[in-house]
Amino acid sequence: MFKGSIVALITPFKSNKLDEDSYISIIHHHLNNGTSGLVPAGTTGESPTLNHEEHHRVIELCVQESKGKIPVIAGTGANSTKEAVFLTQSAKEAGADACLLVTPYYNKPNQKGLFEHYKAINDAVDIPQILYNVPSRTSCDLENETVISLSQLSNIIGIKDATGELGRIDFLKEKVKNDFIFISGDDLSFLEYIGRGGHGVISVTANVKPDLMHNICHSILNGDIEKSKAMMINNIQYAKNIFTLWTESELN
Repeated sequence: MFKGSIVALITPFKSNKLDEDSYISIIHHHLNNGTSGLVPAGTTGESPTLNHEEHHRVIELCVQESKGKIPVIAGTGANSTKEAVFLTQSAKEAGADACLLVTPYYNKPNQKGLFEHYKAINDAVDIPQILYNVPSRTSCDLENETVISLSQLSNIIGIKDATGELGRIDFLKEKVKNDFIFISGDDLSFLEYIGRGGHGVISVTANVKPDLMHNICHSILNGDIEKSKAMMINNIQYAKNIFTLWTESELN
């Protein structure tokens, strides 16, 4: 259910309010361009700056507009365990298929604290939950042994790994339960991550190139590694050319 190119949705605002019309258009753009899943209210969607009403609304709209065509993985992580439980329950009530739970940022809990944080959410809300490890942003690393322990809990079904450390998936795949899901959270290394047994990517690039990200993921998941690499190389060069032109125009 959770595989391929999954987009970390942006949250558009207009006049300091959620721009619902633009947000709905963005959702339908992804439905029409091959995106395999939607992540509303993730960190790309500026979840730390959304109030609870806005947070619930972007998830609710996403569920309503996608109409079950592709899964909705709601961002519900917080550095407060109580708030994370509240947001996860709210997402379940809105109809999300799963929740994405970033490690507590700023607090820098130890590994036991991280286990207890996630266990509390697991025990409180019966919905599939995906761990999210991005230490470059949170200053908090969810270590492999903690992931292994958490993978045994009933509602924790996978991890979004944005560390860029590809050896982690090699180690974890031998230790976690067989149906555990591995999703890359790093657009720079997702191709190799999937090649090592990952199921997909939660992508920022998919906001602007949903069809490309879909095609690359489709190819790699079907074993066509060379085709996937060629698409990556061609579009990296394209992006570099655009950046060069933009830089030159700014200088002139």
